[in-house]
Amino acid sequence: MKLKELVHEHFHNLSKSQKRVATYVLDHPRNVAVSSAQEIGAMIGVSETTVIRFCYSLGLSGYSELQKTTREQLLFQESSLHTYQQSKLELEQAPHFYEQVMEQDCRTIQETIKQINETDYETAIDQLSKAQTVYILGLRSSHAAASWLSYSLGLVRPDVRLIRTEAEDVIRTLSAMNDQSVLVAISFHRYLKETIRIAELARDQQAYVIAITDSLLAPIQAHSDVLFPIYSPNKSTLDATTSLFSFMNALVAGVSVKEKEHFEKSQQTYQSLNSDFLFVEGAEKQ
Repeated sequence: MKLKELVHEHFHNLSKSQKRVATYVLDHPRNVAVSSAQEIGAMIGVSETTVIRFCYSLGLSGYSELQKTTREQLLFQESSLHTYQQSKLELEQAPHFYEQVMEQDCRTIQETIKQINETDYETAIDQLSKAQTVYILGLRSSHAAASWLSYSLGLVRPDVRLIRTEAEDVIRTLSAMNDQSVLVAISFHRYLKETIRIAELARDQQAYVIAITDSLLAPIQAHSDVLFPIYSPNKSTLDATTSLFSFMNALVAGVSVKEKEHFEKSQQTYQSLNSDFLFVEGAEKQ
């Protein structure tokens, strides 16, 4: 099993100090590869014993095996974009290329399903349903997903706002948040400091923070009330896109069922408006 998957599997059973070691190992593999357990402990602010116990918690024989595994699996990884392309080149010679790619996406969704905690999902739906205002945040590579979620969630409940850092005073937006607010923050590798900082400030305002990211160890986990890890075979939003949108669709579906009466009333109002000037009917087939 890969080290990253091993850490994720055992993460919930680790002590608070060991979780700090786990995060450091995945974020700073070069330091782990060249430093002793004592030095790593000093960098993190934990004891050498804690670092070694972390290794045992993963089923490793000790720190030497952790270093060896880190060098092999983390230190020499290619960039996520290169990995993405390589995984597709492997399918190039297979028949029905598009079918192979889409089947990979299906497997990614299946892996994401295994990672989602149903209790957390139900809690998130409840929070999204009863919130006075829902804010959606996703920057750079996560912006398209945030925009889609803002639009779709806005169809099934009122007062959903997409945070646009380039066009609004974020501090003013944050100052309007309170314990009746929910922030959905989408944060994928490479993790933007701005997203994490906004999530932190939102919690300071007593807002409920739902994080959607690619790892239980992602930096935003420290500032979220509930976190949903989206599976990706590499650190890239490209391969995570299908499962990300599938999960966001599950959030929208959950709220639409929870707020059935409001959704139906909104649909009736929408359909009663004269919108002929907006749409053109397609030509009928002869």
